[in-house]
Amino acid sequence: MSIAGDLIRGHTDAIILARLMRSDSYGYEINKTISTLSAGRFELKEATLYTAFKRLEDAGCIASYWGGSGAGARRRYYTITATGRDTCHQLLREWAETKEIMDKLLKLEGEQ
Repeated sequence: MSIAGDLIRGHTDAIILARLMRSDSYGYEINKTISTLSAGRFELKEATLYTAFKRLEDAGCIASYWGGSGAGARRRYYTITATGRDTCHQLLREWAETKEIMDKLLKLEGEQ
């Protein structure tokens, strides 16, 4: 079963920041990780991903730098900033609250 993009689309920033909380990364790697962790049920479109990077960088949540050299291609890596860490924690709190509300609203009668 595929996850509807509309359910996740509003949480793109949170997803990206959560990935960058683990380590610096580049766009393709982040998208591959999202696909792997969702068992192929969700991927961000390239335009969505890079628009989010631009928005997050403009907001001071992430910074970018060029990495890779030698035989490999140069890649633009992204790293999370202190502002990005704070934003990530806030977005995760908002997600937890949203999930709690949705769980209650979608609960069927007689379910625990």
